[in-house]
Amino acid sequence: MMSHDDSRLQLCCAAVQEDAQWQNPAVTSSEVQVLTTMLMKMSKVAKPLNATQDYVKAHSQTFKYIVLGILGAGYVAYFIAACVLDFQRATALVVLTCLAVVIQILGLVYEYKGESIRGCFEPVNGCFQSNLKWIKWVFILVIVVLLIVWLAVDTSKRPQQLISFGGVCMFIIGIYVFSAHRSKVKWRPVLWGLGLQFCIGLFVIRTHPGFVAFEWLGDQVKIFLDYTKAGSSFVFGNLIDIFAFQALPIIVFFSSVMSILYFLGVMQWLILKISWVMQITMGTSPTETLSVAGNIFVGQTEAPLLIRPYLKDMTKSEIHAVMTGGFATIAGSVMGAFISFGIDASHLISASVMAAPCALAMSKLSFPETEESASKSKQTIKVDFGDEGNILEAASSGASASIGLCANIAANLIAFLAILEFINKSFSWFGGMVGYPSLTFELICSYVFMPVAFMMGIPYQESFTVAELLGTKLFLNEFVAYEKLSALKTNRLNGLDAVIDGQLQWISVRSETITTYALCGFANLSSLGIVIGGLSSICPSRRSDISAIVLRAMLTGTCVTMVNACIAGILFVPPLDCLNVFQNINHFNASSSDITSCCQDLFKNTVNNGTLTFNDIWNNVANATLYFKQCCQCCSVSFEALCQ
Repeated sequence: MMSHDDSRLQLCCAAVQEDAQWQNPAVTSSEVQVLTTMLMKMSKVAKPLNATQDYVKAHSQTFKYIVLGILGAGYVAYFIAACVLDFQRATALVVLTCLAVVIQILGLVYEYKGESIRGCFEPVNGCFQSNLKWIKWVFILVIVVLLIVWLAVDTSKRPQQLISFGGVCMFIIGIYVFSAHRSKVKWRPVLWGLGLQFCIGLFVIRTHPGFVAFEWLGDQVKIFLDYTKAGSSFVFGNLIDIFAFQALPIIVFFSSVMSILYFLGVMQWLILKISWVMQITMGTSPTETLSVAGNIFVGQTEAPLLIRPYLKDMTKSEIHAVMTGGFATIAGSVMGAFISFGIDASHLISASVMAAPCALAMSKLSFPETEESASKSKQTIKVDFGDEGNILEAASSGASASIGLCANIAANLIAFLAILEFINKSFSWFGGMVGYPSLTFELICSYVFMPVAFMMGIPYQESFTVAELLGTKLFLNEFVAYEKLSALKTNRLNGLDAVIDGQLQWISVRSETITTYALCGFANLSSLGIVIGGLSSICPSRRSDISAIVLRAMLTGTCVTMVNACIAGILFVPPLDCLNVFQNINHFNASSSDITSCCQDLFKNTVNNGTLTFNDIWNNVANATLYFKQCCQCCSVSFEALCQ
C-alpha cells in the first residue's frame, strides 16, 4: 500500500517532469527519468530525518525538561564543588544562588497559590479597609514620634545632621509653595516616596549588611567596567589614558550590555518588580511608576520607551512625573564613566535607587494629579521589548546606539568647557574695570548656591566650593561637575594642603559624599532640548504639553537631587579619615587606637611581592610607601611577614 509521503512524492515528480518539458521542450524523457530517480533517492534519505524532526517536535516539552534537568544537575555539582573547595571564596555565589532560588519560589507560589493566599487575607483586608481612617492617623503619629526620637538621639553627637534635616523641610515647603495646584496635592505619594527614600538610604548608609552589599556591588561594577580596557586598548593603544579614549568606551560597553539584558528580559523583569513596590505603596499610576523605575538603569529618553503605547493617553501630571524621573537620575552607561573618574560607585548606585521614589513624590507635590488616569483602569501594563532577532544583534545594536551618546557627550564637553572659559575671561575683563579681575562664573555660583549647599549639610567653609559644583552642574552639565569633584578627591588623597593661595584644594569625605548625591541627575539646562526632542519624537501629539511643563520638571528634578543629598547628610557618619590621621601626627604610636586602625587598614590593602603595591584608596596616595614603613615600625604585630 502506497504511503501518503510516497503519493505526495510521485505528484511532485510528475510536476517536475511537466515543468522541465514546458521550460525546455528539448529535454529528453531519459533526462527526466534521471531527475525523477534522484528525487526518489533523496526522499528515502530524508525520510529518517523528517521522522526524527517530527518526533522531536511532538516531544519538545520532554526534551526541554531533560536539558534543564541536566543543566540544573551540572550547576548543583558545580555549586557543591565551589563550596567544598573554598566556602569563603564562594560566598558571593552562595548569596546569588539563594537569591535566585527565593525569587523563583516566590514566583511559583504567586502563580499557583496566589489566589488562595489572597482569599485567606480577605477578612483581614476587609477589617483594615473599614478602619482605614483611624489606622492611617495612628500610623502617621507613630512615624512622626519615631522620627523625632531618632533625630534627637542620633544627632546628639553630630548636630550638623539637623541642618540636613532642615534642608529636606526647606525643599518640600518650597516645592509646595510653588506647586501648580496646591489644593489638589495628595500626601500619600509624597510621604510614602520620602519614606521609601529614607529607608533605602538608611539600609545602604547606616546598616552593616546594606553598606557591605552596596560596597560589594560597587566593587563588582568597577571590576566589570575594567573589562572595557580590553577593547579600548586594542583599538586606541596607549591613548586610553586620555579621557575620550578612557571614559567614553565605557559608555559603549555598558550600553551594549544593557541592550543584551533588555533582549533577555532581565531589565524588564527587574524594573517591573521595582515599579510594583512603588505603585502599591505610593498609589501612583502604573505607567508613570514604570518609567521612573526604568530611569534607575537607563537614560531620560530611553525609559519612556517602556511605556511608548500609553504616552498619548497620559495626563499632564503623569508626563511631568516621567520627565522629573529622567532629570533626577542618571543612566547606567553614564554612571560607568563617572566611576572611571574615581567617584564612589556604591554612592552613585544608591543615589540612583533613592532618587526614584523621591522623584515620584516631589513630582506629585510640584504638579498634582487633576485628571483621571487612563492607565489605572488597566490591570496589566505591557512593556515594550526590542526588535532584535538574537543576542548578537542586541549587543551590536546597543553598541551602535551609544555612538550618538558618546559623540553628544564629547561635543557638549568641548562646547561647554570652551564657553565656560570664555565666560570666565569676560567676567574677569568686566570685573577688572572696577578693580575686581578675579570675578568668574564659579565665584558667582559659589555665592548664589552657597545657602543651598549649606542647608544640605556642607560645612560653611566648604559650602562655597560645593556651591560652584552645583552651579556648574545646573548651567553646564554633570560631567564637568563630577570631573571637578574628582579633582578635589584626588587632591585629598594625594595629601595636598587644604588651602593654597587662598583656594580650597579639597573637601572632607562627608562633603564629598553629600555632593556625589547632589550631582547625581541629568537636571541641567542643556537637557531641556534633549527631553523635548526625545519625548516629542516618541509621541508627537503631546509636544505642546511636554514643552509647557519641561522647565518645571527640570527644577523639580534638581530639588530631588538636593533632597537626596540632604538624606545622605542626615544618615552619613564620616569614617575614620586615615589620611588626615597620618598627615597630622609627628610620631606613629601603637597606643593610639586611630593609628592602629589605620595601619591595619593599610596592611590589608598592601601586596608585597618584592615591590609594594596598594589597593583601594591607598593606591592613589602619594605617600603610601612612607606610611607603610612607619606603620611597620609601630604596629606590625600581626603583619610581620608583610613588613619583611
